Amino acid sequence: MRLEITCEDRLGLCQEILAILRENEIDLRGIEVDPVGKIYLNFPALEFADFQELMPKIRRIPNVEDVKTTPYMPSEREHYEFNMLLSTLPNPVISVDAKGHIDVINSAGAALLNQDKSELKGAWVDDWLGGYSVVRWLEKKPQEATTAQVKCGRSAYYANILPIWLTDEDGEPSFAGAVIHCQSEPVGIPSLSAQGSAAFSHILTQHSGFRRILKDAERMAGLEVPLLIEGETGVGKELIARACHKAGSRSEAAFLAVNCGALPDNVAESELFGYGAGIFNNHPEGKKGIFEQADGGTVLLDSVGDMSPELQAKLLRFIQHGSFRRIGEEAEVSVDVRIICSARGSLMDPVESGDFREDLYYRLNVLSLNLPPLRERKGDVLLLAEHFLQQSCQRLGRPLVRMSSACQNYLTQYNWPGNIRQLENTLFRSVSLADGELLEPQDIHLPELPPISDSLDIDLDEASLEEAVKSFEASMLRRLYPSYPSTRQLARKLGLSHTAIANKLREYGIGKQRRRD
Repeated sequence: MRLEITCEDRLGLCQEILAILRENEIDLRGIEVDPVGKIYLNFPALEFADFQELMPKIRRIPNVEDVKTTPYMPSEREHYEFNMLLSTLPNPVISVDAKGHIDVINSAGAALLNQDKSELKGAWVDDWLGGYSVVRWLEKKPQEATTAQVKCGRSAYYANILPIWLTDEDGEPSFAGAVIHCQSEPVGIPSLSAQGSAAFSHILTQHSGFRRILKDAERMAGLEVPLLIEGETGVGKELIARACHKAGSRSEAAFLAVNCGALPDNVAESELFGYGAGIFNNHPEGKKGIFEQADGGTVLLDSVGDMSPELQAKLLRFIQHGSFRRIGEEAEVSVDVRIICSARGSLMDPVESGDFREDLYYRLNVLSLNLPPLRERKGDVLLLAEHFLQQSCQRLGRPLVRMSSACQNYLTQYNWPGNIRQLENTLFRSVSLADGELLEPQDIHLPELPPISDSLDIDLDEASLEEAVKSFEASMLRRLYPSYPSTRQLARKLGLSHTAIANKLREYGIGKQRRRD
């Protein structure tokens, strides 16, 4: 039972109230005094007759204005509000004492660590947070907050660590621990887009081959020559391109991207190179193109292999001379930009088929990176999945959703033809539609991959050895081509030259049609 007593402040008022409780042999569980003129009492429930006897006694105390029951104490409401706030926060929040023991952790933090809150209470925070020693920081009894990169579970965060100082009974400050608030973006520290390797630190991977590619990209970032990034759709080519821009000397200038495959031929030239005054009615004063807008910065030509032959010729001239003419103008415009290109698969394929200029290819392919598909980075699937889960929950403003073991196995075994972009979109859709806080395989909606016919389905009675070998070879190439849709990738897989693979694909009619020149 809880009572709310409205009163005017008077010396000895609380002692008189407590004396009445002692006279009635009532066991007081708690008392709280509100500065606005209220006293709250918490004691076991009374029989109705005892309650009727108690209330008039309290009302007769001088300066007491009113007495009534209340459903909760102020501290209980604050505790409920605090727990409600913590449980709904999508970011991990951890409160530790002065020695570094976990006192409180919210649902998002416990879910990331894959532990129950009760099991984490009292544990050393450094045993569960990696990358920074919170305990050593606590030993200094700091006065100011700090920010550090930490690893919580499989995910990387930026932790705002806030010291807690209380006033003891003598009025002296006493250090009581800290609250750790983890966020996916840095707050209060310099941006990671500064220089060097920091520009690549937000790219998640534990794949040794991809780590080597990031090291190569870091070294290439500062070189003022064209860079070609090849890889399947959705592998993160633009992400790498932006990181290279941020790590280079042009990081403070513009980074502009244009999708060459999405622009019609009659629009692409004006978008890239601009046009003069009076050429088009919608911009009678003329317009600067992408290259001119990005002067001093970087231009990403996405899907450069889809560029028209006419545009290829003008791009080649620009790379050679550093200047161009706007549509409808004779004056030369000189700009200083770094060109980064991306291509789906291998850009050599359209070169071999005659759809892309060979001289332009070698101008663009001064430096090159080939990004592996997600199916070759199986160890990164769950690492990226947990990151996208946390990101999706933040965007949707809901508590963190976890994956069951069966769900994790399902994601790992899937082939991911759309790569990282498909994984990100799939998890966002699943989190958006999930009812509970645990994802199961049935919550993941993925298209079924086409069935593969039996590669040994050969009529050995009718076929010669040569025909049987060709049939097997064709079946094998059809099986592998969806996973390696470039002659160079498939050639490396099978230990053959890319020319031999290109000829076999053309012979068996597999993949896109290649022209003979």
